[in-house]
Amino acid sequence: MTASTSLSDPHAINRHTIVAAVLLVLGANAACAEPIELKLSFFASEQTNIYAAGVKPFVDGVNADGKGLIEIKVYDDAALGPLPEQPRLVHDGAADIAWIVPGQTPYRFPDNELLEMPGLFRDLREATQVYTNLVSANALRGYQDFFVIGAYTGDPGIVHSRKPIGSLAALAGQKIRANNPMEADALDRLGATPTVMPASKIAGAISSGAIDGAVMAPAALFDFGVASVAHNHYLLRGGAAPIVLVMSRKKFDSLPKAAKDIVRKYSGERSAAAWIASYGASESAMFHRIQTTPGDTVVRPSPADRIAAQHVYRSLIESWAARSAHNRELLRRVDAELAIIRSDK
Repeated sequence: MTASTSLSDPHAINRHTIVAAVLLVLGANAACAEPIELKLSFFASEQTNIYAAGVKPFVDGVNADGKGLIEIKVYDDAALGPLPEQPRLVHDGAADIAWIVPGQTPYRFPDNELLEMPGLFRDLREATQVYTNLVSANALRGYQDFFVIGAYTGDPGIVHSRKPIGSLAALAGQKIRANNPMEADALDRLGATPTVMPASKIAGAISSGAIDGAVMAPAALFDFGVASVAHNHYLLRGGAAPIVLVMSRKKFDSLPKAAKDIVRKYSGERSAAAWIASYGASESAMFHRIQTTPGDTVVRPSPADRIAAQHVYRSLIESWAARSAHNRELLRRVDAELAIIRSDK
């Protein structure tokens, strides 16, 4: 059959018309396809230092590289749910990504207890690197349903109170907020009366007299308005509070390969490095601000008080490790990670 005969055949013309129409529709659909939208739940304001250092670089990077393919929409100020509900929001699909403070739901992340121990880490850099490495190696329980974008901590917290704290003994009887049960245990052993509370509620609780003070890292003190109600600062280093930005593993696995590659690009070690540089600078600046704020009282623990506190901290760590062979092995692994990190300084 010749080409002219084929084109004169009405059936052939119909086939050509149908194919052309299908291709036109497919092309139009591809051109008009909306990018995959990911809902990110954040419990505080986008104006906080933690958002600027831990969330914004990831969101900006993914949205720039994924234009037309993938887009993250941020719901801040707990619009999708309060801080303790963040893991459930991701698990149930109400959010695709969320900022989680594991210490607020310790039953979900049992191994994080070790990372929360006072006296374990010297600074944010050590703690963030160890946390990132353990998550990457799948060494921590509770993360199997998540793709971890970033595993961070702040600097080890210090005590801030509306009441004077001139020594370790002055903590006795003071109602002090803790970030997690491990920090609460340490405060109890030091004589304080601890209560676990989200950072967003601390300023109000101090103002009302419900609590006297809180253990917080320097930057968080200003992020959550606590600096305006707690003017006595006792520079005893406590524990580092783990915080983590996660995506639903189910949602991550459903993404096309190109979208997965973009998410991976801005996660893990890259995310940790950005946090250490940016939030580390904020911690240093706010620590200086604490010590230079007119009208505030700053007390450094005496050598004897430091030794007494370290004895309490080490006792707590050893008690935790003695609970199981798993705990003992995890402590050994953390000590090994720290030895490597400190040898590079």
